Amino acid sequence: MKTKLLFLYLAAWVAESLAANAVALFDGKSLDGWVVKGGSAKYHVEDGMIVGTTVTGSKNTFLSTKRDYADFELMLEVKCDKELNSGIQIRSHVYEKETPQASKKAKMRERGEVYGYQCEITTADKCVSGNFWDEGRWTKWHDDLAKKPGACAAFKDGEWNTFRIVAQGDRIRSWVNGVACADFRDAMDASGFIGLQVHSIKAGSGPFQVRWKNIKLRELKAGETIN
Repeated sequence: MKTKLLFLYLAAWVAESLAANAVALFDGKSLDGWVVKGGSAKYHVEDGMIVGTTVTGSKNTFLSTKRDYADFELMLEVKCDKELNSGIQIRSHVYEKETPQASKKAKMRERGEVYGYQCEITTADKCVSGNFWDEGRWTKWHDDLAKKPGACAAFKDGEWNTFRIVAQGDRIRSWVNGVACADFRDAMDASGFIGLQVHSIKAGSGPFQVRWKNIKLRELKAGETIN
């Protein structure tokens, strides 16, 4: 019980600290500052939330910031239908032309498809929420949450979950509901856009939805210490 209370206190402290110095990427009323990339899933604003809805036949779709970010601390809340896989892209890009996938040269990525670091959002039993998948490029996990105490149980199915992501130089870290998850180093991308994913679905399934709110970001100063 004491450990749980400590996690809750730390999560609240981090949220308060970030909120005091951050800017809102979502105004709660419109999708100003955002653009859809990759696929044709639908996004709309409802009751102060961004709601993403699957579309049969669509590729992975991302509601993306119009500008790029380099070093930052990002916090948001997300609630995802259990049947749907989602994620948060950071330092990401789109292919400018048809390009062989790095992990499988025979597979071609089409112009306009998104690639980059994706902080995973999925059911707790998979033990990957908060880990980073290399979307559309190396198609691999950057860390192993099974080796991180409490990380596999951090995400709560069917509930609002708080994600915190810190990208600083070549180091990228994540926390889910105050629990430390991914922590790795990679120098492939120093900056890029942030994107909210609606994953593709199987024919005959859906529609499913994922919701985001309280999306805030604080850009970091050079050499700033982040705990």
